[in-house]
Amino acid sequence: MKGYIGEFEELVLLTIASLGEDAYGVSIKENIENRSERSISIGALHSTITRLEEKGLIKSWLGEPTQERGGRRKRFFEVTHQGKVSLHHVKDLRDELWKLSRTALSLAK
Repeated sequence: MKGYIGEFEELVLLTIASLGEDAYGVSIKENIENRSERSISIGALHSTITRLEEKGLIKSWLGEPTQERGGRRKRFFEVTHQGKVSLHHVKDLRDELWKLSRTALSLAK
């Protein structure tokens, strides 16, 4: 696989994919925090989003300004084809490792 993605990058990519057209900074942060039950800083999220965009794994665009946001525009995100390929490689690797270690990780005694 070209270009390794870390655990948090994987989490952000999957969250963007799951949010669909509602994937913007605050919604991504809240969704990750609710699902993972951990707090993340907006700075950590933005640096990860910037890195994923530089890797070509996501793309972004600005929405229309809204009164709700005082005339500011939201930046929306979408997983690119390369991002989807990277996620599938990570999933395949994890599935293979889980299969190989099934006996060692069994909780049955």
